[in-house]
Amino acid sequence: ATVIDPADVDGLESALNKNKVSLFFTESPTNPFLRCVDIEKVSKLCHSKGTLVCIDGTFATPLNQKALALGADLVLHSATKFIGGHNDNAAYLIIRGMKTLHLRVQQQNSTALRMAEVLEAHPRVKRVYYPGLPSHPEHEIAKRQMTGFGGVVSFEVDGDLMTTIKFVDALKIPYIAPSFGGCESIVDQPAIMSYWDLSQAERSKYGILDNLIRFSFGVEDFEDLKADILQALETI
Repeated sequence: ATVIDPADVDGLESALNKNKVSLFFTESPTNPFLRCVDIEKVSKLCHSKGTLVCIDGTFATPLNQKALALGADLVLHSATKFIGGHNDNAAYLIIRGMKTLHLRVQQQNSTALRMAEVLEAHPRVKRVYYPGLPSHPEHEIAKRQMTGFGGVVSFEVDGDLMTTIKFVDALKIPYIAPSFGGCESIVDQPAIMSYWDLSQAERSKYGILDNLIRFSFGVEDFEDLKADILQALETI
């Protein structure tokens, strides 16, 4: 396998020219920094070399992004996330969950975008990662190929590991868990949760800093979530 940055089109061209590439695989948006791939451009490049394109669209959902229509050959989703929408794993429940997918995703898109804007303007937040913000490196790509920007926002608070833990513990609404996409808001501190088994130096190589938060917005009232996050930021 050849690993490249998701937005590195030159790197992709180089890999396609040097190797007999059978499959290009990426998430779009990616986890946890929500990087976006120009699916149309990547598909044209890959197809010119006989390479299949597979997009993991879990973060986007089929409502916000239609990767097959943009040229991808395969799309996959972790169905227990937004599609099922209730953080459960029984396959038959996915059928039930899909009945409310459009309602849930509309609410989550709206809340996440509004909250990303609030967070970006807050003095205790250093950086926000969300494709719906003009500050996001692939904002223009996301605008072109997505109809909504999803319910997950990642951000870095102004502080160290313990300050970030204090912020997470001060939140009252979200569950602290590594999952996402459910009706309930879920908060994850990757440094001590999904990346806990890596050293600080190894985490840094992937950009996973101690102060990084990944927040999956549920379907709760926006004002309630906003008030909760603002009060938690006040504690640090």
